[in-house]
Amino acid sequence: MPWSNQTGNGGWKGGSGGGGGGGPWGQRPQGPRPGGGGNSPDLEDILRRGQDRLRRALPGGGGGGGRGGSAGGAAIVGLVVAGLAVLWLVKAVYTVQPDQVGVEMLFGKPKEELSGPGLHFALWPFETVDTVPVVESQMAIGANRSADNSGLMLSGDQNIVDVQFAVLYQVENPRDYLFNVDDPVSMLRQVAESAMREVVGRRPVQDIFRDDRQGIAEEVRQIAQDTMNAYSSGLRVNAISIEDAAPPPQVADAFDEVQRAEQDEDRFVEEANRYQNQQLGRAQGEAAQIREDAAAYKNRVVQEAEGEAQRFISVLTEYEKAPEVTRKRLFLETMEGVLKDSSKVIVEGGSQATQGIVPFLPLDRLGQRAPNAAAPAAGQAGQAGQGGTN
Repeated sequence: MPWSNQTGNGGWKGGSGGGGGGGPWGQRPQGPRPGGGGNSPDLEDILRRGQDRLRRALPGGGGGGGRGGSAGGAAIVGLVVAGLAVLWLVKAVYTVQPDQVGVEMLFGKPKEELSGPGLHFALWPFETVDTVPVVESQMAIGANRSADNSGLMLSGDQNIVDVQFAVLYQVENPRDYLFNVDDPVSMLRQVAESAMREVVGRRPVQDIFRDDRQGIAEEVRQIAQDTMNAYSSGLRVNAISIEDAAPPPQVADAFDEVQRAEQDEDRFVEEANRYQNQQLGRAQGEAAQIREDAAAYKNRVVQEAEGEAQRFISVLTEYEKAPEVTRKRLFLETMEGVLKDSSKVIVEGGSQATQGIVPFLPLDRLGQRAPNAAAPAAGQAGQAGQGGTN
């Protein structure tokens, strides 16, 4: 039941039992006895004593005890001043990490000097400081193919390619980095992606796949750096690294087929070039051999002709000196050349010439042609006789 404090001694309304106000357990709450032997202090007395202590602790509070109230107020003021001093010291002293630099600002205007790594002091709140990381950082673009289509680009020959690349950048000017651009890193991401799309859109797809990746990366870096310099962003683009370039998954199989066909074409072209080189080398070797044989034949014919001409001139010279002797010698040499391979024996006619002929008896063939042994001798003699008449 609700507690009622309207009566002087306090009590419960609607208490059970007869009488005016018994508690829910059949008895009234007992107040403090004058002798001090009560069971528990009154709740109102406890609250009153707490309020009196609070008034005495506040400066100027409470009716009596002025000296104690002044001492309490001075203590509170001291605590407040000490807290403000600690807060000011915490704000005024700052630490710059080894991978950072600090930019101090006086009334919001940046100073020319930069704070290096270590402990520094600033007159807060007139001077504030912002720290900027100066180490090289990496930004990946198009790395998560399933999340977005940031890596899908259209090449110059109307092919779709999924490019994954990384941007290595570093803060070059901390003041420009803090005050010229709202979000330099996000801006660099957009500029690098736009530059990559521009360069890939001017090139055939084979350049981004394998032919000229380094050239594309350098061109993208230069475009991104020029754009960031135009906005005075304070960032330096150190490098662009193309990590992967592949067709979209929807056309990957067809693209692989095209790649294999192009590889087969290259292989056939290489084999044809190799066969062409072999045939060309062989033909060039045969042509060189024919030219050498022709040159040798020419030299031989020329030398023979010159030799015959010299011999004819020498014979003519001798003929002019002794025509008859030379004519007879030429005749004999000619007959010697004509008859040297002949099997006939020609003997000059006349009885005296035939008397000096000795018959030839082939003793080594007697055993083979014994029945007709006399016939060859007679035949040779007859030929000799006939030859003399010729």
